[in-house]
Formats: sequence, structure tokens, C-alpha cells
Amino acid sequence: MKLIVKKSRLKGTVLIPGSKSHTIRAVAIASLAAGESLIHNPLDSSDTKAAVVCYRALGAEINTSDPRLWKVTGTGGAITPPPEIIDVGNSGTTLRIAMGSASLAQAGQTISFTGDEQIQTRPVGPLIVALGELGAKCTSLKNNGKVPVEITGKLTGGKTAIAATTSQYLSSLLLCAPLASEDSQIDVTLLNEPGYVQMTLDWLDKQQIEYDNQQMRTFKIKGNQSYKAFDATIPADFSSATFFLCAAAISAEQVTLLGLDFTDSQPDKAVVDYLKAMGADITIGPNSVTVKAAKLKGAELDMNKTPDALPAMAVTAAFAKGTTKLLNVPQARSKETDRIKCMAEELKKMDINVEELPDGLIIGPSQPKPAELHGWADHRIVMALSLAGMNLDAQCSIDTAEAISVTFPGYVELMKDLGANMEVLNCE
Repeated sequence: MKLIVKKSRLKGTVLIPGSKSHTIRAVAIASLAAGESLIHNPLDSSDTKAAVVCYRALGAEINTSDPRLWKVTGTGGAITPPPEIIDVGNSGTTLRIAMGSASLAQAGQTISFTGDEQIQTRPVGPLIVALGELGAKCTSLKNNGKVPVEITGKLTGGKTAIAATTSQYLSSLLLCAPLASEDSQIDVTLLNEPGYVQMTLDWLDKQQIEYDNQQMRTFKIKGNQSYKAFDATIPADFSSATFFLCAAAISAEQVTLLGLDFTDSQPDKAVVDYLKAMGADITIGPNSVTVKAAKLKGAELDMNKTPDALPAMAVTAAFAKGTTKLLNVPQARSKETDRIKCMAEELKKMDINVEELPDGLIIGPSQPKPAELHGWADHRIVMALSLAGMNLDAQCSIDTAEAISVTFPGYVELMKDLGANMEVLNCE
């Protein structure tokens, strides 16, 4: 599919859908709990559906017939291996968290995971080692530290150390360790994206899980605990809101985003601070954020906590006066794509002055021009490039637009509701 985008001026109000990261954590915990949990306002996307399919395969009963309320009858921690390999599709969050859950299967029981072509390029080696040190047996079937993988129970606890180049490794360990038979200690030698770990800890706190957090460098988790059924509402997704915040800062008469909770731990709420540093006109209300177009200026931004925001911020920087440096985000190279390299290539197609760094991008003063763009089958790259198209005098086309459904299937329609001139064409 191709996304065709033409010059637009945005105005109106948009309700941001539920958080992908919270939805997947909710599905995982509800599936490990005893009893029926209620998940209100879940995100219904390819990634979250992958989590549902995965945890059904592990033994949970999950009713998604009402898109506004998912009902999960959990396993009580008694994981049952399915006869077939579990395919997580494109969902890295599901893969890593579910690997930890699978390690809770009984001793000698094996569960296998695979995923799509992109997932098979994403590393899980450090998580394999850590789960092994805590008692499970984990094997990368191609011996490359990636899927397909086999997990054989049972996680018993103990001590491990991990370099969390992605926070998902640590979140996986934190979610499964309370259900191990013995206590666990996790020493964290490197931690990117700590905000996502805090989201996991917030869920553990709501579950009254006992653990000791020593400045996110060492975690001590009491074993033989359990999860309880819950009734919770998923907050709006700041990662999805990023595209509306950036679009509005570049070219909106006035756009108001609803549903965002700044007390939530989601790290991508920092995008508001990034945009303010660039001169954006942003007003935060009790349950809303209002953005108007402003003359943006370059800034130096440490994006280690927010790798998902890199593509959108790179495009935003191209419409700012001066130079913007997006730094300290090497893990952006290990997402669905190498987002640093891919964004540099696409920005250059629009005559944007960009320099690729090992850990980020430098975007200099530019006069962007329309182009035929490649979306790299990466949902965040496709949506980010659409922001450029809304601010150029002739149309842009972005291929692999079907990738948007991974996290934000309603993106195009919500943008069109605000006045965006864009449409998806089926190229088959």
C-alpha cells in the first residue's frame, strides 16, 4: 500500500487511542493471574493482537469481542505449552515479555517462538542468557541470539546480570521473576529507556508485588508470589500522540489532543518537552494538550529514553530554523529497522541536510522537497514521513503503508479528521 500525502493545515480535536505498551503488559499480567481481569480501552492493533494470540497459546482465555473491553481469564501462573510454535508477528514487546512467561512452564516443558522477517533480525541473546541463569533452558535455534527460540522450564530464581540495550529485556525478567519458586536478583549493567521499565514497575506495584529497586541498578524480587485479577483502564498512548504533537507544531492552526495523562510513566511524554525546547506553542490542560504551529528552532536533544520518537522528531527538525541534534539513542538501530540509517536515507531524498551518527542524527537547515519515499515496512517511519508530506508543495508518496496497522490502524482517518490531505492506495 502507498500513503499519498499533500500539503495540509490541521485544526480540531483528536482522542488518542490506548497505549500499546500498557495493553501488552495488561494482557501478560492478566494471563498469569488467577481469575477474570477486565481491560478497558485496550489498543486494538497488530502488535496487541499478537500478544492476545500468544497468551491464548500459553493457556489464557481472552475474549476480545468487545473492542472497548477485553476479558482475560488467567492461568494462575500455570503455563501450558501449545503443540505449535508461537508466532508473535512483528511485536518485539510481545516476544520478549512472553519469553519470560514461557520460562514458567513446568520442568522439561518446551515452548517455541518465531516472528516475521523483521522480528527475526532483532536480538534476544541477553534475555536468553539471563533466563538461563535463573533456571530455564533457552536456545536460539539458529545459534544467532535471535528467533526462532525454544524456552524450556522451569524458572526457579537465582542471580543474573543483564545489559538492557532494550528495556524489554529487563521488563520481561521483572514480570516473570515474582512467579519463580525462589528469590531473584537482577544486576543491570546497562539500561536504555528506563521509563518503560518504570511502566512495568507501576504494574507490579498495583499488583502488590514485593521487590527491592536499588536505583534501577539492582533488583531483588521475592519468589513464590502471584498475580491477581484486576479491572483497569489503559491510558492513551504518548507514542501515538507523538505524530499529532509534531504535525501540529509544524503546521496546525490549533489541535487539541485528548486522553493524555502526564502522571503516567510513558517516556514518550518527553516529546512535549522536546518540542517546547524547539519553540513549539503547547498548552497542557487537565486532560488535554493544545498545540499551535510556531516558528521552530534547532535544539540538542538526548533521546535515549524515547527511541520510538526519533523518526517523528527527525522530520520535525527538518522544518526548524537552525541545526537539531538527536543524540544518545543507539538502540534506535535495533528496532523494526535501523531507524537512524533508514531515516537518514529518506530525509536525503527530500534534500534535507542530515548527518548520520552512530547514536543519532544531526539535521541542519534545509528546504525540503517532495519525493517518492520508502517506508521500510516500519510503522513509525511511515507515519513520520507523512508529517513531511503535509508540509510540502507537491504530493509525497510513502510505500509499505500497511505497516501503520502494527500500532495505529486508525492513524490516517484521525489525521484526515483534522484536515490532513492523505489517502492510502492499494497497489495490488
